[in-house]
Amino acid sequence: MRFDYPKNVRFTCSKCGLCCGNTQVKVRHVLLLKSDAERIEAESKQEISKFASEIVDKAPYVYEMRKGSGKCVFLQNNECSIYDFRPLICRFYPFELLTYEEGVSTFRVTEECPGVCLGTKSVGKKLAEGYFRALLELALAEINDISN
Repeated sequence: MRFDYPKNVRFTCSKCGLCCGNTQVKVRHVLLLKSDAERIEAESKQEISKFASEIVDKAPYVYEMRKGSGKCVFLQNNECSIYDFRPLICRFYPFELLTYEEGVSTFRVTEECPGVCLGTKSVGKKLAEGYFRALLELALAEINDISN
């Protein structure tokens, strides 16, 4: 399992809610795996149709989270009300996992998040290889569940 990740990156969630909704320059699409939707359904006691809509051509994702006023329906007072069982894509933010070549995955960081600090400043928790390895293993486990 080979992967690249941003070096000298620090992150602390500032609980601004930016990642959970549309901005003036970006429309957010919180995509859900089937397992994400089923977990949220079980834990929140809400039918999937209440919080997500089906999508096609976005495999392995099969649902998109609904929004109210441009924000995720589970965002309340800038806090995630399903944080402990939030979707995989939310667990990754402010990072995105890409595959540019066979067998090598690359983590990319968004600089739009105010909790991200790149470089040598000592703001936030410094994220090292182990953090990104755990994210990659989580993603692979979720994706392997789909194919089994």
